[in-house]
Order: sequence, then C-alpha cells, then structure tokens
Amino acid sequence: MVLINLSRGETPASADLAARHSSFSLLQTGLEMFAVASIAIGECQPVGIEVRQQLVHAMMQLDVDAISIWQDRRFTDNLASAHTGVILFGGSWLEEEIFIAALQAAERGYDVRLLSDLIAARVDGDRSLVLDRLALHGILPTTVRQMLLEWAVCLDDALLKQKVQQLLS
Repeated sequence: MVLINLSRGETPASADLAARHSSFSLLQTGLEMFAVASIAIGECQPVGIEVRQQLVHAMMQLDVDAISIWQDRRFTDNLASAHTGVILFGGSWLEEEIFIAALQAAERGYDVRLLSDLIAARVDGDRSLVLDRLALHGILPTTVRQMLLEWAVCLDDALLKQKVQQLLS
C-alpha cells in the first residue's frame, strides 16, 4: 500500500476529507487484519480526522518527491525486501503523481490497483480520462471495501471472511 501526498490540498473542514473518513477507517482496520506493509510518500501529515492520524503514523514515511519514488532506494529496497507483487495506490493527485507512479510500477512488473475512494484528482473532469488510460496498462480502480473482501476470499479463511463481512456491514 502506497499513499502519496495524502493531505495535499486538504483542510480540517474539507468536504472530501469527511467523505473519505469511512474508507480510511476501513483501510486502517484492513491493513492491521491482513498485516499489509504501507508507505506514506510526500505530504501525508494527517489533518483533522483521528483515524487517519493513526493510519499515517503507523506507516513507513518517506519524504521524497512522488514523481521520483522509483529512483529512491529506500522505496525500491522496501518493496524488494517485502517480496511485493501487488501495489495499491491512494492519495493526491490522480492525474499527476499517482498516474506516473502507477505507470512506472506496471512497467516494472507489479500488479497495480488504485483505491479510487482514497484518491483525489486535481481536476475532477480528468479523472475518467486518466482511469481509462491506466486501464490500457492493466491498472484498475477498486475501493477499500472491494479490496478487503477480495483479500478475504483469496485467502479462503472462513473466519477471516466472516470478520470482513461484519466489518463491511
């Protein structure tokens, strides 16, 4: 899980921030439940919502330009040491840093997914264009809810499936 510039352009009163609160809460619980490694890149100082503050503080934080993450040895070494095959991206801006990071991840052979409920676009009108372009490279959007259910089903653990279903209800 890589969250890029998560707090960019947000204030404590931001409507977008409030709307994403439930997704952040689910994400925090899911990352703990599935023991998923997470990295926060760039502007990720939490604003306003306590659950998001806890989430960001629990992540490895790298103060690096998001456009250049693939040139940062700390980032690439961390992925290599964890034997990462799938990368999920969230944060800001979809048509800028997330777009470039996702394309470069796919180019390097990673299975890439975008957490659409945790991604902000600088220009909302560009959102569908960027998602269409990324889809051409096999990079598809999902939501935190879909991701958690998919993980539980893939692990084929009845107790875990039940916990996730309760969490999502």
